[in-house]
Amino acid sequence: MLGAVSLGVAGFFWAQGAVLVLPFACLEIAVLGIAFVVYARHATDAEVATLEGDWLVVQLETAGKVEHMRFPRASVRVEPLEDEANLIELTARDMRLCFGRHVRSEWRPMVAQEMRLALRGM
Repeated sequence: MLGAVSLGVAGFFWAQGAVLVLPFACLEIAVLGIAFVVYARHATDAEVATLEGDWLVVQLETAGKVEHMRFPRASVRVEPLEDEANLIELTARDMRLCFGRHVRSEWRPMVAQEMRLALRGM
């Protein structure tokens, strides 16, 4: 709709003799389309943590790319980070993952506590 209005205004002025308005309106619509594509790539970004038997499985989806990490449930540590916008750090042996980018910062301590309780089986 925004593009149609812009093209309509540009077409009116082009018909009046201002021929440079139409190319700039087309450039505006192209930039708007690029912005929508960039937004759409990240609209479904997510982080999902599930317990599957003796494993904590974390699925990260960023810009359509899906990654899975498996942590042994018995050795997972859940720690809040102080330096990276208070993300939750999951560590086990030599693996490390920052979790909680899609959780409001004031809720992250509660999420970390719930993860600790779930890992203990409570």
